[in-house]
Amino acid sequence: MFHLTIKNKIIQMKKIFSFAILMVIFLGMNVTTIAQNKFGHIDTNELLMLMPGREEAQGELERHARELEAQFTTMQREFQTKYQDYLENQATFSQLVRQSRERELSSLQERIMEFQESAQQDLMDKENQLLQPIIEKARNAIEAVAKENGYTYVFDRSMGMLLHAEPSDDIMSKVKAKLGIE
Repeated sequence: MFHLTIKNKIIQMKKIFSFAILMVIFLGMNVTTIAQNKFGHIDTNELLMLMPGREEAQGELERHARELEAQFTTMQREFQTKYQDYLENQATFSQLVRQSRERELSSLQERIMEFQESAQQDLMDKENQLLQPIIEKARNAIEAVAKENGYTYVFDRSMGMLLHAEPSDDIMSKVKAKLGIE
């Protein structure tokens, strides 16, 4: 329920980043400028799957999601127990007791809904907290390799944003070397 994958978050961030890069390229260059540039490409999904710390971040995110799910399940069970008790005994309740139980059930249901919303936001925040350093490290390595090797533009193959491109250099091995990944 609360489980969001790191891959989905990465894909979302990369789509925005790739679109911005493509807009700069297509709006800011003419044909002669393009011919003078050096292009490279990389599959950032593959790179991020190889990044040190990714598995630990995924594990921590999954543990956090399980904790939130357990709390949510506990709250739901409490509501179900109280609701079942209310249904079974409502005929014996006085008007005042029945109203009190109904308010209690309503309040508990609201707390469950608030918890669910808060938990989803908390999980997204945790995911950002865990992923941001990994994504930043990958981005810095890609930028460093691009500068060291004279690449004007580096495209992300995993996004599938380019329908056609002339051959370009795959910089994956250079970025992996920069990060110390074998």
